[in-house]
Amino acid sequence: MGNLTFDFTGRTVVVTGAARGVGLAIGRHFRDAGATVYLVDLEAETVKAAADQIGAVGVAADVADTGQVTDVVQRVVAESGRIDVLVNNAGILRDGVVWKLTDEAYESVMAVHAGGTFRFTRAVVPHLRRQGGGRIINVTSYTGLRGNPGQSNYAMAKAGIIGFTRTTAKELARFGITVNAISPNAQTRMISAIPAAKLAQLTADIPMGRFGDASEMAAAVAFLASDEAAYVTGVVLPVDGGLSL
Repeated sequence: MGNLTFDFTGRTVVVTGAARGVGLAIGRHFRDAGATVYLVDLEAETVKAAADQIGAVGVAADVADTGQVTDVVQRVVAESGRIDVLVNNAGILRDGVVWKLTDEAYESVMAVHAGGTFRFTRAVVPHLRRQGGGRIINVTSYTGLRGNPGQSNYAMAKAGIIGFTRTTAKELARFGITVNAISPNAQTRMISAIPAAKLAQLTADIPMGRFGDASEMAAAVAFLASDEAAYVTGVVLPVDGGLSL
């Protein structure tokens, strides 16, 4: 049980890739802190069920489609009157060694991870500027920093998000908008599917000896979105139990 909480009453938060896992945990954390929360995901029924579970609003949209992203942002502003926090968490995997990756596997991963982060950021910035500030938090990865065999497309996308985070942080600071990222290492469905022997090896590489809980990732995002983090921008925060050391 944490002893530090933030009050997001009266604020509107948009979280992409939020039907399950880390995205849903982030949405729940903000909702528990009083925010109006919009969960965005590709699967309409799944995201609606997730939103109903935590008292949020579920919106089905493809983050790789500019028109759908624009529609989501316009809907949020029309319904809530504002957007205060954007969390770019949407992602997919299409793994394979580089000489076997298809154009589709490369382009789809780039379109969702890097493209989705770009499109949603571009769409919300005019609203954040009019409001006099806001928070954008992007989800990157240890793979984007160190690489991982079989994930050249994913690594490229996540590394791109780091560069995007730092560049937009410089562009938007004068408007009172901070842009940061987290590099998580959480227990997810993907981790649970790893064979036991391989999972034990991966766990042994983590100085803290375990994968993080999704709620621990959400707490880091909440800090970066808080008033207390108003002077923090352009940071890539590892939330990984020391894996990146």
